[in-house]
Amino acid sequence: MHLGDRLRALRERKGLKQTEFAERMGIPNQNVSNYERGFRQPDYDTLKKFADYFEVTTDYLLGRSTTPNMSEEEEFQSFANDPELERWYKELPNSEEEDLQALKQMWEIIKKNKK
Repeated sequence: MHLGDRLRALRERKGLKQTEFAERMGIPNQNVSNYERGFRQPDYDTLKKFADYFEVTTDYLLGRSTTPNMSEEEEFQSFANDPELERWYKELPNSEEEDLQALKQMWEIIKKNKK
């Protein structure tokens, strides 16, 4: 399956028409049509937007993986290697124990709400 097939399948699974999906993504309907037919490839930011919207990996969309979601370890590695979060992540070891416990509790709430 190529990107267009996966994109179409995910869109249809959500019960969206191309026009509805395009509107939610803030892109022209013609772009969605071209992506799904394999006439055009999305740029990196658009690909990430699609992956976030459908809660799948970009590798899944690109056909590099048959698994739509990351394992917990892959999800952690993705988080840990995110350059935007690097500064924050590096500050964690210097944080107060009380703050780390509060952060841990918040993370558990976030994970619980994702299920």
